[in-house]
Amino acid sequence: MKRFFAIMIIIGALIGSAAVQADEWSDIKQTARGQTVYFNAWGGSDSINDYIRWSGNEVRKRYGVTVKHVKVTDIGDVVSRILAEKSAGRNSGGSVDLMWINGENFRAMKQNKLLFGPFTQKLPSYRFVDTVNKPTVLFDFTTPVEHMEAPWGMAQLVFMIDTARTTKHPTDMNDLLAFARKYPGRITYPAPPSFYGTTFVKQALLELAADRQALYRPVSQSDFDVVTAPLWKFLDALHPLMWRKGKNFTNGAPQMKQLLNDGEIFISLSFNPNDASHAIANGELPESVRTYVHRTGTIGNTHFVAIPFNSTGKEGAMVFANFLMSPEAQLKKAVPSTWGDPTVLAVDKLNAQDRAAFDKLPLGVATLSASELGRVITEPDASWVAALEKAWLNRYQR
Repeated sequence: MKRFFAIMIIIGALIGSAAVQADEWSDIKQTARGQTVYFNAWGGSDSINDYIRWSGNEVRKRYGVTVKHVKVTDIGDVVSRILAEKSAGRNSGGSVDLMWINGENFRAMKQNKLLFGPFTQKLPSYRFVDTVNKPTVLFDFTTPVEHMEAPWGMAQLVFMIDTARTTKHPTDMNDLLAFARKYPGRITYPAPPSFYGTTFVKQALLELAADRQALYRPVSQSDFDVVTAPLWKFLDALHPLMWRKGKNFTNGAPQMKQLLNDGEIFISLSFNPNDASHAIANGELPESVRTYVHRTGTIGNTHFVAIPFNSTGKEGAMVFANFLMSPEAQLKKAVPSTWGDPTVLAVDKLNAQDRAAFDKLPLGVATLSASELGRVITEPDASWVAALEKAWLNRYQR
């Protein structure tokens, strides 16, 4: 009998907690109505911009929240602006309500106490997030998330090759160097601090470093010169063999995609496994393009949205973040012809109708299956980003 009453007390507490959470969410939605959310996010992709526009329209119709997409080139500039606002004592009425963020930018926001939260545990859609099989939703470049940002999408570095030009793709960085010797002028990568350029450099370092574990500790705790020596040796050999002999670099993945389409280069890269299929469907790449990954795996992570501490529309930002995590919005985003961004959700947590919809998603002609994508290599400690970018610029952009 005592056990029965104990169980009933626990059940009652859970029901009470759920009721409190439901009431809190109802209050958040009510306060959000009429708010305008200034969403600072990268604006370099028409398909992503269209998706953000669709999401904003849905939130306006359903919840009365207006979303303004502030298109930015580098979210790091937004972090600097918010830090300047804090330094100037602007603790409310900030210029940013929600931002697309991850990695070193999240770490900087968290360290400087520029974030509102924790908040994701208040969002109904968060219960569907896959916190078991996708650990990067909990640790952003090794920085604990602790409900301070809401997961939005998954990413993994993939390479794209035009099989009409060559059928054999490199299997690792040393193989890429051999490929560049065979096809001089047909390889390039974006210059850091471009996100894709820095990712390529990190991938090379993770493959070539003698002590990979050093990259998962703060850079200050490692001998930077010793750890990175194999990277610089590799890049010194690669650059003269690259497009324009390594004297000029592309400004990002979109330019690389155009060069691949034009036949100027044979290999491009993306952080979206569905990107090639999406580009083929839209006529941006020829149907002969296919996707591949390196034999030992490629870098993968989660991208998020976060709310600055001085946001004017915190409730509206939470409503928008919740919708972005919803099965409906995640499903639309995962469609290759829309964006092709992999979901952060655990599909087995969804209802039967939503599970079936995810199961029927088309992979696309150039999209690798989960098994073909292979092992995901986790991002190094976020402190390595700035150190690598500074060293790269000193060596190659003087």
